[in-house]
Amino acid sequence: QVQLVESGGGLVQAGGSLRLSCAASGGTFSNYRMGWFRQAPGKEREFVARISRSGGITSYSDSVKGRFAISRDNAKNTMYLQMMNLKPEDTAVYYCAADISSISDNYRDIDYWGQGTQVTVSS
Repeated sequence: QVQLVESGGGLVQAGGSLRLSCAASGGTFSNYRMGWFRQAPGKEREFVARISRSGGITSYSDSVKGRFAISRDNAKNTMYLQMMNLKPEDTAVYYCAADISSISDNYRDIDYWGQGTQVTVSS
């Protein structure tokens, strides 16, 4: 069992940057594959990024590739999502995800979720 708490969301202008954080507790953080998903109103939760246990392997959805960067600091039990050149279509609730086996593209396969943090990008 692991608890996840996101922070860092807010309102930002198009073209701006924002960094999200996900703090984990209640488990051995380095044992979990970690990732980020997002969900806009009226849409299904979608995969954004994933990172391996030691942080050496990352992957991204096509929509954010080249603009977002996922990272983790296992000594701090924290994962990050650095978002750059933000666009209005990035507006969504962003969720931290943890899974003992893998971060699937399908949100239904994820073991643990944070409560979400709102990111709003204005034009």
